[in-house]
Amino acid sequence: MPVPRPARGATLNTTSARFNLNAREDDGDWLDDRDGIDGAPPPVRTTVTIETPRTILARNSSPDIPFDRSINPYRGCEHGCIYCFARPTHAYHDLSPGIDFETRLFAKPIAPALLRAELAKPGYVCKPIAFGTNTDPYQPIEREWRITRECIEVLAQARHPLTITTKSDRVTRDIDLLAPMAAQGLAAAMVSVTTLDPRIAMTLEPRAPSPEKRLKAIAALAAAGIPTFVSISPVIPAITDHEIEHILERAADAGARAAFFIPVRLPHEVAPLFRAWLDAHFPDRAAKVMATIQSLRGGRDNDPGFGSRMQGHGPWADLLRTRFAIACRKYGLVGERVRLRTDLFRRPAGAQGELFD
Repeated sequence: MPVPRPARGATLNTTSARFNLNAREDDGDWLDDRDGIDGAPPPVRTTVTIETPRTILARNSSPDIPFDRSINPYRGCEHGCIYCFARPTHAYHDLSPGIDFETRLFAKPIAPALLRAELAKPGYVCKPIAFGTNTDPYQPIEREWRITRECIEVLAQARHPLTITTKSDRVTRDIDLLAPMAAQGLAAAMVSVTTLDPRIAMTLEPRAPSPEKRLKAIAALAAAGIPTFVSISPVIPAITDHEIEHILERAADAGARAAFFIPVRLPHEVAPLFRAWLDAHFPDRAAKVMATIQSLRGGRDNDPGFGSRMQGHGPWADLLRTRFAIACRKYGLVGERVRLRTDLFRRPAGAQGELFD
């Protein structure tokens, strides 16, 4: 039986068989200098390594994703969401998509400089840049590293549009930057609220801010004039699906304009991690949860197909879409997608400064 670790989402730390990597064993270099409590495994320290990429803009051509470029200031995510579809990316670095993903983090402090250089290129074409598409730009280490904020400062100076997706109320720290941008049609935010039950949140997303803090973040962003949306992603059958209507009601009361959802996705190494999490925290319904997931994923743990991967198919997926649509109409969450402006873009000054721009 998998054993939960204090304040961590994954119960396993095996590496990926896809890359012929060996399983990783926890050792003294990983652990805090104290024993576990009541027989539980000792907590695992979070470490941060500086990463120096050559570029910071990630390009995307997927037909079911509404943006073509994004920025990820961090690799790995301390929030520890067990369902995170980005977990498999750690396997490319000989690290586990399990506990490594949420404890061995990478920060990119040169991201703002790389971004400024990219925007300054003569051939650069302005389109909205998405933050939070892979790992959360406002995870706990942003408090000290402030890489997300510095990137936003670059975009604000260049009058460049951006979108932010996060499950952290830390985004409200940057309202002083985002509100003026939103007033010019340059910024929008989406806050993820997957459950209102603090007991579920503590195991599902162990180091993410509480659901109530996220709702307060929606209210603060909306009050500042920033177009704000709520994302119920993922919806997990027999764990969180019964909360859909209540989450939408609370988000609407907080000022959200519209809502989105995605049924839980379990690509690659996420599936065994999720199964282990179910066995540890919901053994009474683990089989039911997986059977329902497979029913909307064509009999598999995951459906990678464009379009269907975001919506699922079959009776359960149809029922979910119907419930979601009815609730959105009931609570007025039917606002149109915000169209951000690109015509205000001002290319950053070159190395010689604005006198020569």
